[in-house]
Amino acid sequence: MSPLKKMDKIIGLIAGGGDFPLMFAKEAKELGYGVFTVGFTGITSKEIEQYSAETAYFKLGQISAPIDFFKRSGVTKVLMAGKAKHVSIFGGIMPDLRAAKLLLRLKDKKASSILGALVEELNKDGLEIISSTTFLERHLPEAGLLCGSRPGADAMKNIGVGWKAAKALADLDIGLTVVVRDRAVIAVEAMEGTDECIKRAGEVLRGRGVSGSGPLADMAVVKVARSKQDMRFDLPVVGTKTLDAAKAARAGTLAIEAKKTLIIEKDLFLAKAREYGMTVIALDAAMFDPAR
Repeated sequence: MSPLKKMDKIIGLIAGGGDFPLMFAKEAKELGYGVFTVGFTGITSKEIEQYSAETAYFKLGQISAPIDFFKRSGVTKVLMAGKAKHVSIFGGIMPDLRAAKLLLRLKDKKASSILGALVEELNKDGLEIISSTTFLERHLPEAGLLCGSRPGADAMKNIGVGWKAAKALADLDIGLTVVVRDRAVIAVEAMEGTDECIKRAGEVLRGRGVSGSGPLADMAVVKVARSKQDMRFDLPVVGTKTLDAAKAARAGTLAIEAKKTLIIEKDLFLAKAREYGMTVIALDAAMFDPAR
């Protein structure tokens, strides 16, 4: 059940870049909610305005002014969606006093640490951060084959290597994605993001003289959630741009974690995967541990 009561007709949105915040805002508006959106200059798409009751833009690093905006609007529940490059924490932001104090308190500058501290700041002002999947639960796939050819035993062993590597990477809060071929990890995601990780895997293959243009059956992109994934922020998300990157890199399979990975525009996504001749499969731990 949604954490929002039916009588609550307004909701706050902290909108980063990409299509995720647009999908949420559109869905919320269709359900009759007034969406009060905090956007970020140069990051949030202006398209968000057509789905929002009101949109206010701030510089990345401001906390006090966005909180004041939500409070003036009567918002008590807030959802985070979209991305802002984590690398921006090392330059390009102008934190206000509250944000500067927050950054000084951090034990590290991992994404989970920064976002967790931000959630605490919002809670201090009576703003509850709710699950990023609110209204979008149907876009979280169940375990199983979503499209394409069912991977055989050898392919699942290859994907299994990716699952273990990606889980270790995710639990260290480094990234959520790895690219695997022939049971060897070709590329891992760090601050650059999923698409750049996949692109780098393609560059590695080309650098080793792998020729051709079609998808490689033994090359898989594997994206997972953290073992203790906080569904309120930094959720694994895939969309058609992920497929474009995978196609360019010649990956034949995209494997995502079931029930914890959000697919943007799911029908369009699966149609494009079929067009590309790509297998998409949703994974869970039971697939690699028969005893579970």
